[in-house]
Amino acid sequence: MRVEGRESKIAGDLLAHYNVHARRLPWRAPPGANASDPYRVWLSEVMLQQTTVAAVGPYFATFTARWPTVEDLAAAQDADVMAAWAGLGYYARARNLLACARAVVRDHDGRFPDTEEGLRALPGVGAYTAAAVAAIAFGRRAVVVDANVERVVARLFAIDTPLPAARPAIRVAADAITPDARAGDFAQAMMDLGATICTPRNPACGICPLRQDCAALATADPAAFPVKAPKKAKPHRLGHGWWIERDGHVWLVRRPDKGLLGGMRALPSSDWSATPEWTPPVDAKWTGLAEPISHVFTHFSLALALHRAHLDAGMEPKGTGEWWPVERIGEAGLPALFARAADAVRKDKDARNATD
Repeated sequence: MRVEGRESKIAGDLLAHYNVHARRLPWRAPPGANASDPYRVWLSEVMLQQTTVAAVGPYFATFTARWPTVEDLAAAQDADVMAAWAGLGYYARARNLLACARAVVRDHDGRFPDTEEGLRALPGVGAYTAAAVAAIAFGRRAVVVDANVERVVARLFAIDTPLPAARPAIRVAADAITPDARAGDFAQAMMDLGATICTPRNPACGICPLRQDCAALATADPAAFPVKAPKKAKPHRLGHGWWIERDGHVWLVRRPDKGLLGGMRALPSSDWSATPEWTPPVDAKWTGLAEPISHVFTHFSLALALHRAHLDAGMEPKGTGEWWPVERIGEAGLPALFARAADAVRKDKDARNATD
């Protein structure tokens, strides 16, 4: 659809602001420039899902230096990619990243499809990512709605239906203001506006280029939009984690490909539940750390009780794993939960040595 009237003014005012104030990001072409490299756009959009620009920057630099093309990434070892992703969170994204890169190389001769429909057919590419890549990389008119855009649109039109029920109305409104030309710049301008001016708390309405057209600004509290339904309390789970050391090495396992932290190196651990089972992978004399590791996942919080044991030469834990040098544990690519567990064990050992 073509934007008209107020909607056209919104698009024009925002693009004029973007021409001057666009954030300079390593995956982004300057305002008004030709379409960006689809590989870099896609990679950045996957990394940016539920993750800040500041956190993504170093990972994007590492990935593009190590795997500069989609062909390079498709040929990478799974373990190398998962290790490089460690700390960025939401690890299913890394598995989908590999699946998508391999599909692009295998099925599309290394070229990303240039339409939303074609992009949606790729593994792990949802509606948002397909729209973002189509608009930013290929200049297609696409309605791109991430959390920042959702907030900007809800305020522009004072949409007071609580989320998530408001999302269809927000998408219709976003469609109404998306121009035919410069759709990629418009999408990025909306993201920038939400990230830097129309922020969740204390929006800087006085310098907003859309303040004259913002319905929420006419209310007593523009920050009240979008309206959010009350959050449900997250369930709390418990678990056991085992640090098994032998000859200066620690026993690491690889978590199942499917499920939480899938495919990542980790310490052996029990099930995570209200009553986790005590099933250590080896019979040993265990010493528990004083404090559990607390971690919050998307759908639950976890308290992981840590236990240490030293094995004699020749002793092996049950199951499949690898002995990793303790002094190089930072290179193992452990997800944040287990990286913090390793740090806790190190501090516990230092404290015990200091009192001996």
